[in-house]
Formats: sequence, structure tokens, C-alpha cells
Amino acid sequence: MRVLLTGSRGYIGAVMVPFLQAAGHEVVGLDTDYYRNCTFGTWTPTAPTIFRDLREVVPADLEGFDAVIHLAALSNDPLGDLNPELTYDINYHASVHVAKVAKQVGVKRYIFSSSCSNYGAAGDNLVNETSALNPVTAYGRSKVLTEQEVSKLADDSFSPTFLRSATAYGVSPRLRFDIVLNNLVAWAFTTGKVHIKSDGTPWRPIVHIEDISAAFLAALEAPREKVHNQAFNVGRNDENFRIREIADIVRETVPGCVIEFAVDAGPDLRCYRADFSKISSTLPGFKPAWTARLGAQQLYTAYKKVGLRLEDFEGPRYRRIDNIKQLIASGELNDSLRWTKAASLASHS
Repeated sequence: MRVLLTGSRGYIGAVMVPFLQAAGHEVVGLDTDYYRNCTFGTWTPTAPTIFRDLREVVPADLEGFDAVIHLAALSNDPLGDLNPELTYDINYHASVHVAKVAKQVGVKRYIFSSSCSNYGAAGDNLVNETSALNPVTAYGRSKVLTEQEVSKLADDSFSPTFLRSATAYGVSPRLRFDIVLNNLVAWAFTTGKVHIKSDGTPWRPIVHIEDISAAFLAALEAPREKVHNQAFNVGRNDENFRIREIADIVRETVPGCVIEFAVDAGPDLRCYRADFSKISSTLPGFKPAWTARLGAQQLYTAYKKVGLRLEDFEGPRYRRIDNIKQLIASGELNDSLRWTKAASLASHS
């Protein structure tokens, strides 16, 4: 298929592009490229890219594609807290806009990157795709609202699918350190301490970004009737952990480190255990290959290779919120997170 992948230069997109290409699909990226200065290691993107803000997508951008895979979003809770209205503007309204434009120009499939954070404060019970949605952040709420609105567009000519991924981890050319396993391994490697910012009790399902990519590929290639206007949790049942359990895995992976709780560590409202039975039964081609232990080892090896330092992963290069604040302070982004310097986009062409 000819696939447009939004967020192609983000944390997951940078891994998903070659994954889809290896399966024989023609991929074009669309990305505003907020994180152009945040590359981890060396990287040469392999897909042509439309440099465009989601809010400014026009029909010509989406014409001629068989499917849109929509990853692009303000990607975490601190960014949502910076300005919740911008999270709704980009993650919700712009996502619905992209879906409407896709339908308008005849794109048949729209696969939306949703999140298990939709379940929010779910406690100890396993949640599946029919469970109540209880998001506790602007990010989670924006995903729920998008699912609800895009679902209404479904008909015989337009088929949306909603993939609710568990918390991502793993090495990427656009690495993030503000997600739990990546963060804990970084703390352990650079300081010798597995630094836990909550009390360690919240449940969190986690999934490797290569397995997320495999799920999107499986949904893309599935018979339409299997995935039409449906939601799927993305992960594996044996990868639901309490944060403390993830910390133990990191302690066993990084030599000589110890677990340390932050001084103000307390409960985290985001607590959910997800049931991934539906995706495994509906999409038998989806066979997640990664575990937290394999992922921790991959991250540790990558950090050793580049000689990661504390000031790197706690600074603006790899912290999404700090990178955005730096771009605003420098005048490159305005308060609505739109580029102010035409030359900065023109430099890509």
C-alpha cells in the first residue's frame, strides 16, 4: 500500500517507517519536526517527508494514499500540562481534521495511535477494549475524544482503527527519556540509582516500539472487516508491571545500581492493567517479540555505546517538554507551537 505516516520523525515513527518499508509498503512521512535537534546517535531518514503542522494539512497532502497511520501528537503529560488547550488543539481537533481530509480525498483506512492511558485511574482490575475510559490527563482525554469523533466518520468507504498502545519503550533515533523503562535505565546507568518518582505501586503495561510497529502493520494488512471501527489494546498480557517491578528489572540489568525513591514520591493516579487478548486473537500475525528484560538490556547497551550522561537525558535534547520550551524561548516556535521562521522549514527542502 501507499501509506502516509504522520509523526514519521518522532520516537515511534522513526522506527515504524523502515518497519513498514521492509514489509513492502511505500511510505511518505508528514511531520512538523519539533525534535529535529534531538537525534540519538546517527540517523538517515528513509522516507520522503512532507513538513507540515497537523493543523494545516490540506487535501493535496493526503491524495493518492491507501492509508493514513496517524502517530503525530504532543506526546506526554508534561507537554499537556504546559498548555492543555494546545494538547486538545493538536491531539484532538487536528487529528479529527486529518481524518476528515483523508476521508474527503478517498483514503480508505485511518489507523489512529491511541493509548492505554485512556483507562487512566483503573486500579488493579484488568481493562479491555470495552472497559470504561477514565483518563486523568489532557493527553489521555485528547485520545478518547479523537476516538469518539473519528468513529463517527466510519462508513463503507472509510475505515478507522484505534490502537491503544501500552507505555512505549526501546531505542529509537528520536529517543525519549520521559517514559518509564527508558528513564529508569538512564538513571541507573548515569547515576547508579534507579530513581523512582512515584511510590512504585501503580500498574503500567509496557510495550516495545518495534512491537507497536508490528501491531500497526498487522492492522494495516488485516482484512477490513476484522479491524473496521474497532479499538485494540497493543501489548502482551505478561508485560503488565508495577513500577517497582520495572525498577527491579533495571536493577538486575545495570551492574551495581540500587533503587532509590524520590523524596516526594507518592501515589500516581495513572494506574491500569491492560488485557491484550483481543489483538492476539483477532490479528494472529501480531506476535510481540520483546520483553521488559530484553528492552532494558537493549537500552543499557545503547547508553553504554554513546556514553550517556545525566545532563544529556535530563536536558532539552531528549526531554520533550524542555525542547519545546527552548524552541519557544529562542523564538523559533510561537505560543501556539507554530514555527515562526520560514527558513527553519525551508532548510529541509
